[in-house]
Amino acid sequence: MKLHSLLKVLPLTKAPRENPDINSITNDTRKIEPGALFICIKGHQTDGHQFANAAVAKGAVAVLAEKKVAVEAPVILVPDTKRAMAVLADEFYGHPTQRLNLIGITGTNGKTTTSMMIENIFRDAGKKTGLIGTLHIKIGDEKLETKNTTPDNIVLQQTFAHMVEEGVHTVAMEVSSHALIQGRVNGCDFDVAVFTNLSQDHLDYHETMEEYKRAKGLLFSRLGNIYDRNKPKFAVINADDPAAPYFVKETSAHVVTYGIDQPAEFSAGNIQMSVDGASFTLHSPEGKQEVKLRLMGKFSVYNALAAITTAYVANIPLQSAIHSLEQLEGIPGRFEAVNAGQDFTVIVDYAHTPDSLENVLKTIQQFAKKRIFTVVGCGGDRDRTKRPLMAKVACVYSTNPIFTSDNPRTEDPSAILADMEAGVQDQRYKVIPDRKEAIQTAIREAKQGDVVLIAGKGHETYQIIGEKVIDFDDRLVAMKAIEEL
Repeated sequence: MKLHSLLKVLPLTKAPRENPDINSITNDTRKIEPGALFICIKGHQTDGHQFANAAVAKGAVAVLAEKKVAVEAPVILVPDTKRAMAVLADEFYGHPTQRLNLIGITGTNGKTTTSMMIENIFRDAGKKTGLIGTLHIKIGDEKLETKNTTPDNIVLQQTFAHMVEEGVHTVAMEVSSHALIQGRVNGCDFDVAVFTNLSQDHLDYHETMEEYKRAKGLLFSRLGNIYDRNKPKFAVINADDPAAPYFVKETSAHVVTYGIDQPAEFSAGNIQMSVDGASFTLHSPEGKQEVKLRLMGKFSVYNALAAITTAYVANIPLQSAIHSLEQLEGIPGRFEAVNAGQDFTVIVDYAHTPDSLENVLKTIQQFAKKRIFTVVGCGGDRDRTKRPLMAKVACVYSTNPIFTSDNPRTEDPSAILADMEAGVQDQRYKVIPDRKEAIQTAIREAKQGDVVLIAGKGHETYQIIGEKVIDFDDRLVAMKAIEEL
């Protein structure tokens, strides 16, 4: 694509005299190849303008910047390179999301499970699917690693273009609040936006719950402002969440609700929990249907309702969606059992907010016969205000809480633990800073009929200590500890 042709999508931008062929676009000098357009992005730690010369030396034939840079290549100046990058990425890769059925899922908890449920439903219905989220990027049966829940504009549009080439029909995509605020999904043509729930998280970044809610609301406002009966847009919203009315107001799209306690188009009644999973009666526009999940907990019922509602508005037969969910056995790191023949239960879960930890522990209380051990920590360089809340939840809903490290990052683990302990004065708990030792202690002390919950990291296979990323998988550590009993 010629540079001048590409720049036509940026109104009021002055094109340089030179008009080279653009073979790729990137904001990462490590990905520069001959014929690249290099985009200078101001980050939290580095400024891409400092690397413009290095980019040109590696083969970039043009530079997009917010200020003048002295390079031997044409420079295009724009007021905001992040915003421009979204427009250029969408144009360069041929507007791929306009050729996909794109479903975005946002909320504090449940995004990963709901997105995987949706992807399973559409795949089982005969559609080729894509998935973008915390665990990985998936194109059909091909899995790719991902660094962020939601990648940046260029990686995202490149991925969507690849999906189109591979014949993908529907994409289920987790959309984080960070991605919405930072404009990473600008240019994505969503067909359905799903809201799971809203509870405290990421206040280190958003500062207030109101700002956090506003960030989530951006997904719904971006569904568009027109009604096209050939390609209708839908907002699928959890009616039970107090934030639901806000998201309804944020969108012009058709609103379809789901819930348990409040009136909704799709609701669950007669909910039954057992060690084998959750069952409920689905009330929908098509009447009543019985649903039996192999997944446990009330939160699984909410996730299933969100997935069923999403499938329904996308014209997937209701019975097909139900059948697909009933076959689903589990999600990595989400209420995942670790079993090596022991006579007590060990569960690993990603719960890293007060609300999600409470939900998991309430579910465990429904089947726990004796004691509940909870191994839990809080991440460093993240929201400090939730630390005492996490500790309080662990003490209230378990009999044997053990506070430990999560991903301390650049913070002193003892300082993080002190913040946790501030919320549970006069409560009974143990503090074991070393996560491996904390897991081993819980498993050594557990007896027949007890439950050990290892919370916070779930599917993660690493621990971040200082600037180092070390191998650490709660599931493997727990398995080895069980085998050593």
